[in-house]
Amino acid sequence: MVDERITERDDGVTTERVVEHSESEPHTTVVERRGGGAGWIIAVILVIAVIAGIYLFSEFNQTEAVEADAVSEAASQVGDAAQQAGDAADRAADSLTPEE
Repeated sequence: MVDERITERDDGVTTERVVEHSESEPHTTVVERRGGGAGWIIAVILVIAVIAGIYLFSEFNQTEAVEADAVSEAASQVGDAAQQAGDAADRAADSLTPEE
């Protein structure tokens, strides 16, 4: 006589079905497990998050480079303005000093 026992469990994420056949020696047990698609969904979300993080990081670095260039340009313009002010002061001093 063939004796077959089937056990099924479902926890909402994974479905497990166990079929045991005990007709004679050797006993046969078949285990079937089926999972939901949550693993793939999480993997896709993680990949998207990593790509977004890389994009934002690169944009942040480019913004810092633009800011550094702007500060360098401003410092150069301040230096040029200081040179012009010094030249003007020299000319003003020369015009006040009597020539001999």
